Amino acid sequence: MTTRSFSVSRYAPERGPLAKLTARDSLLRRLDWPILLSALALSFIGSLLVWSATRNRTELNQGDPYYFLFRHALNTGIGVALMIGTIWLGHRTLRGAVPVLYTLSIVLILAVLTPLGATINGAHAWIVVGGGFSLQPSEFVKITIILVMAMLLAAKVDAGDQLHPDHRTVAKALTLAALPMGIVMLMPDLGSVMVMAVIVLGVLLASGASNRWVLGLIGAGIGGAVLVTALGMLDEYQINRFAAFANPDLDPAGVGYNTNQARIAIGSGGLLGAGLFKGSQTTGQFVPEQQTDFVFTVAGEELGFVGAGLILLLLGVVLWRACRIARETTELYGTVVAAGIIAWFAFQSFENIGMTLGIMPVAGLPLPFVSYGGSSMFAVWVAIGLLQSIRVQRPMTA
Repeated sequence: MTTRSFSVSRYAPERGPLAKLTARDSLLRRLDWPILLSALALSFIGSLLVWSATRNRTELNQGDPYYFLFRHALNTGIGVALMIGTIWLGHRTLRGAVPVLYTLSIVLILAVLTPLGATINGAHAWIVVGGGFSLQPSEFVKITIILVMAMLLAAKVDAGDQLHPDHRTVAKALTLAALPMGIVMLMPDLGSVMVMAVIVLGVLLASGASNRWVLGLIGAGIGGAVLVTALGMLDEYQINRFAAFANPDLDPAGVGYNTNQARIAIGSGGLLGAGLFKGSQTTGQFVPEQQTDFVFTVAGEELGFVGAGLILLLLGVVLWRACRIARETTELYGTVVAAGIIAWFAFQSFENIGMTLGIMPVAGLPLPFVSYGGSSMFAVWVAIGLLQSIRVQRPMTA
């Protein structure tokens, strides 16, 4: 078994957010176009699905059938701008700003627990900023956890002082990750905590930390879940969601309603679907939260197996290219950041699609790039910017 060696010594000092690039070695040439085009395609498909799910929902769209279409497109545009800004700054520049970003994240999620916080869909996880806009700080905490853990775990390895992170460094990284996760759990936002736990696990695996830490983390997660349940820290609606997952026939008109209607919608689509705007379940508004958590049901019903499969294919391309970026970088910091993003996207996509199919419990997680929601859209596009920055700033062969 060979040991992968990381070093940043081959990088010339940067003069500005991006190193100077020659005409031949241009920024556009360095970008990973498959991941960018796939993410854009997912956002475009998402805009059509969100539009279909909301155009007749007068109680939501304020009488304007294009209301959510415009806002989803606006969120995507802002997200792409954030991606460009992230590429311009560079992941190594952000590495130096991690302490500030971490502190800001803690302040924002603590603000949710004050009177500034608002409850939406049962989770007290939002800050209403006015003008019909709200902010979910836990979405950005996912990025912060990735960056702060990568900064700590890769510091001595990239400097050439160690081959793998030592136990003290791993303990410090886990402590810094546990603090925001604990605060988010108090909201309670169990879905986001689940994603963060998977991110931490992915980061540890990529960093080369001892397997004892990985096994210990898994054991602690199981023990924590049992403890949280025993202490009654979960709200009733969260307990009911797990109960409905374990027994879908428990309360088909109550807690099991969402999942049952979602499966009916997807199952009715067949191979090619009923056609955009022609789904009876979608038009009849039988599936709750169809523009956000259950947006995949619109694809299943109106675009069929082919359309739903296309979404899965595009998500697969994003994950495949992210894995390639993680593998090709020559610094552990870049590899760990990419691995955290991969774990985040993979688990959240699986959980979101799985809950619509009834193979995962309902956890209130959006489908990356597709679901309506500003905070989630901004966060995933910043993540794409980080991946692009890792690729752009790596040495290129002649």
